[in-house]
Amino acid sequence: MKPVLRLINAEQLKWRRTFIPQLVWITPLFTLLLCALLMGGSYFQTGAYNWWYTMLLPGALTLVCSLAVQKDARLKYRSLLALPLCPQTLWSAKIAALTGWLLASCLLFFTGVSSSGWLFGPTIPLINSAAGSLLIFVTLLWQIPLCLFLAARLGLFAAVLVNISFNIAGVVTFDLGGLWNFMPYTIPFRLMCPVLHILPNGLPVPEGSPLRSTDTILRDVLASLAWFISLFHLTARRFRRQEAE
Repeated sequence: MKPVLRLINAEQLKWRRTFIPQLVWITPLFTLLLCALLMGGSYFQTGAYNWWYTMLLPGALTLVCSLAVQKDARLKYRSLLALPLCPQTLWSAKIAALTGWLLASCLLFFTGVSSSGWLFGPTIPLINSAAGSLLIFVTLLWQIPLCLFLAARLGLFAAVLVNISFNIAGVVTFDLGGLWNFMPYTIPFRLMCPVLHILPNGLPVPEGSPLRSTDTILRDVLASLAWFISLFHLTARRFRRQEAE
């Protein structure tokens, strides 16, 4: 356990001269300030959550993953692959460190949006807000190995462009049903409907809408975790092949 923690700490030490530590609090703070200026009042909490999970958090997460892999990619991972460790273990440490970043950012946003709700007037019950933040964290986990892989293969700009484009596509297609229910980009938007009663466009979910049903929450969470596990193993296998390149 201790060697794994040391690897995670080593990954976090690499962030010292990057923008990653600042983004953990800048992203939620910017979201809250933006919604306070543009909306405020009774629309503050719903607006903040809408901007958070549809655009700003996925964008920041892609940027953070890109920055986390950039230095190693420039050196063609020689500094990592020279270590007497399995490449998959090193890849796992990167993903674990970024999982910690995502969790910290979600916790800061939840604290901020809940505290600000007392100022503007709470419109989302605290238990729903906590559940929503937890589900956002869980259903975005799979983007970490994907964004690391995209950044390593395509570079920062392309990784951000691809991931944000698919997030926008997820907003458009989240309620089509069928196989779209298992597409990972649509899952967070669909889960926020029964938990926060917010559509991806920021409007409230109409009373009596089937989107308010909680029956599919467990299925959607398991689908997201399955995507995370699959992408974790696929990208770790691809990283292991760096030794042969």
